[in-house]
Amino acid sequence: MSKTGYEPTERTVPSRSRDRISYDQDLVHSILDEAYVCHLGFVRGGKPIVLPTLYGRIGERLYVHASTGSGQARSADPGLEVCLTVTHVDGLVLARSAFHHSLNYRSVVVLGTAHRVTDPEELHDALNALVDQVVPGRSQDSRPANAKELAATAVLRLDLTEVSAKVRTGGPNDDPADLGLPHWTGVVPLSTVYGSPIPAETLAPDVALPDYLTAL
Repeated sequence: MSKTGYEPTERTVPSRSRDRISYDQDLVHSILDEAYVCHLGFVRGGKPIVLPTLYGRIGERLYVHASTGSGQARSADPGLEVCLTVTHVDGLVLARSAFHHSLNYRSVVVLGTAHRVTDPEELHDALNALVDQVVPGRSQDSRPANAKELAATAVLRLDLTEVSAKVRTGGPNDDPADLGLPHWTGVVPLSTVYGSPIPAETLAPDVALPDYLTAL
């Protein structure tokens, strides 16, 4: 990785819309840190599979949740070639023509070899990162996994080496010949909105709402 970001590779240079691609480390981190779910693609038994799953980031490594009985966990020893993606949709781009309809988005693609985490200390940190990816600070306010739960849980490690981000912003790209058409055109913004936390029926009345939830 260079001082400014990730080095482009043959697989991370797109054939279209190259003006939207970025290898900036801070941008990649911000896109990854804001999401909750990634899609993990790999080949099993000669057929492609893409699975949605939880993940967390520690520095230049992603940790991906799996179960010990899953195909990706069994295949990750000695290593599993994967493609991991994360996408945010920030707006619906409505053009005058059907062809130019689009989305405003931020996405990251990570390519590499995933390995199963076996070191107990690394596994502990990885599981905390998975929990904190959903709500920062939550790992310190919940019971750690016990031996039975650990036996059923697998975590895959994927280094951020072959990485790219792609971003689209702005309005529709209407053709000049279509500018006079009487169709509404523009952008419908989308954003994540947190509702008020709903306590479980079993929550004791003296347990206050934690600060990390208030901060959301």
